[in-house]
Amino acid sequence: MTSILPLLEQTHLAASSVRRLSDADKKALLNRLADLVEENQAAILAANQIDLDKKDDADPKKDRLMLNPARLKAIADSIRDVANLPSPAGQVLAERTLPNGILLRKVAVPLGVVGIIYESRPNVTLDVSALCLRSGNAAALRGSTDAWHSNEALVQVIHQALREFGVPEAAVSLLPTDRALVQELLTATRYVDIIIPRGSESLIQFVRQNSLVPTIETGAGVCHTYVHAEADLEKARAIVVNAKVSRPSVCNALDTILLDEQVAEPFLSALAPELAKWKVEIFADEQAWSVLEKAAYPHLQHAETSDFGREFLDYKCSVRVVPDVETALEHIRQFSSRHSEAIVSENEVVCQYFMETVDAAAVYANASTRFTDGGEFGLGAEIGISTQKLHARGPFALEKLVTEKWMAYGSGQTR
Repeated sequence: MTSILPLLEQTHLAASSVRRLSDADKKALLNRLADLVEENQAAILAANQIDLDKKDDADPKKDRLMLNPARLKAIADSIRDVANLPSPAGQVLAERTLPNGILLRKVAVPLGVVGIIYESRPNVTLDVSALCLRSGNAAALRGSTDAWHSNEALVQVIHQALREFGVPEAAVSLLPTDRALVQELLTATRYVDIIIPRGSESLIQFVRQNSLVPTIETGAGVCHTYVHAEADLEKARAIVVNAKVSRPSVCNALDTILLDEQVAEPFLSALAPELAKWKVEIFADEQAWSVLEKAAYPHLQHAETSDFGREFLDYKCSVRVVPDVETALEHIRQFSSRHSEAIVSENEVVCQYFMETVDAAAVYANASTRFTDGGEFGLGAEIGISTQKLHARGPFALEKLVTEKWMAYGSGQTR
């Protein structure tokens, strides 16, 4: 394909068909899509296996790429959850009658065509499509070469659901992965209304610097957990282990542990055997190194400055010992990507101070950062976690896939 503009034009035209669907039909379409995902499980998993076979088993990102029956069941259930959520489109946000008699309404309306650029995660294909269709939008999907066969199989299923409801297949279009065509997507202001990059920091920066289409960033996660001097250390251990090893290749996984010096030795001594089970490589500052070396931790490295502010996406993390909460906050200010941050402490005043001071999309007291997720927040699925401050922040889900339109009802008034 030498140009994707004809395909984007078709998606732009198909958006009106999605907008015109009744609310009942949108729900029914998504419920049918969920059924089709389960009915076509064998074909989807076979396509996914082609992609998996090309990935090195040692690559931690292989987990992002993998689909299996349990994950497909969870995705189908998530689509049904989205179907049952109220659509944000069509809601009257404000209404008043002006002194001249004009009735004025501000109404939420679909964005139009949502362009998504994402890496390696085929579940995004279904999540994004479901969210866009439920909110009355069309979607232009640009996945990665790594997941091409998986995405192609999933889009075929989406197209079957669209056909059954009389909606053009182009309402959800899968764009080729040729990098030479990305710039065309980023400059297609006539056909695409918003671009959402979901992936590595380099991808996000490339889109930010090259897109003429308005962009919402779903940022990389550099997530910290600060264990305060008044922390319940058993609670802290469970939170840190969950945040690091439950699924290390995702953006809400822990990257850096900050430890108050008063609890550094007992906490690290208790934590070391748990992380050693998962062969977590620890990049430790001098104080943490001393404790972990004494504990004979087998996967220990001296931390460099570059190990802080680093999104590991693997069984790796950095550790720094700090004298107080202010130093922890300054470290987070300097190195955070403003995704998800956590404090563990039994001191409610300190917890509240931390939560009010930290600049991040999600902040936790005594809980794992792994909860930063549209499904966990009761939002159904998500397009990504937005780390910027305009329009959407945090889990970017159904409620944010709309803009506003002013509707004025007159009876002949002139100005």
